[in-house]
Amino acid sequence: MLEGRAMGSMAANCYLYASDVTKRGVLVDPGGEAKRIYRWVLEKDIKVESILLTHGHLDHIGAVDELRELLPAKVYIHVADADMLTDARKNMSAYFGPRLVFRAADGFLSDGQVITLGEKSLQVLTTPGHSPGSVCFLTPDGLLSGDTLFAGSIGRTDFPGGSLEELLRGVEEKLLVLPDETPVYPGHGESTTIGRERSENPFL
Repeated sequence: MLEGRAMGSMAANCYLYASDVTKRGVLVDPGGEAKRIYRWVLEKDIKVESILLTHGHLDHIGAVDELRELLPAKVYIHVADADMLTDARKNMSAYFGPRLVFRAADGFLSDGQVITLGEKSLQVLTTPGHSPGSVCFLTPDGLLSGDTLFAGSIGRTDFPGGSLEELLRGVEEKLLVLPDETPVYPGHGESTTIGRERSENPFL
């Protein structure tokens, strides 16, 4: 199963991805409303083993510490964004409301890494640009693109550590090589497909 729900004040999409056979799963980008996410996991009867973060901005990490206790689950992020969990300035919360500081990650994601959940899997694709450690997750059910690629847009690159050149290179080399029919599930907003973005996205 792959299901997404918008969470938190910035409506970041949190995804629950799991094996239909083993019920083993992961949460991707729990940005807020930890108890609501926990009820969702219980409702779907999924054993969440890991919390995977596409990057370290506040709207994608807000519920990590509460959920790692409730589930419990371990938190993984790319090493280039690791400091965002423990530094309110780097995760931008120091500038947008209450300062958010979390425990350090339990482990790090690397390009090409495969995370298996029974018959399901996720492959890590590093796509820096929105942040230094931004990643996407490719699954047999679609691409979880974080804030790298949106329906009709791309991630902003004006935050510290952002790079438009890097983001566009990552999209071209890692994402646009996927089949046109590949569903894309972004960090905000509606889903799309690789083919639609290749042909219609004005930034590409």
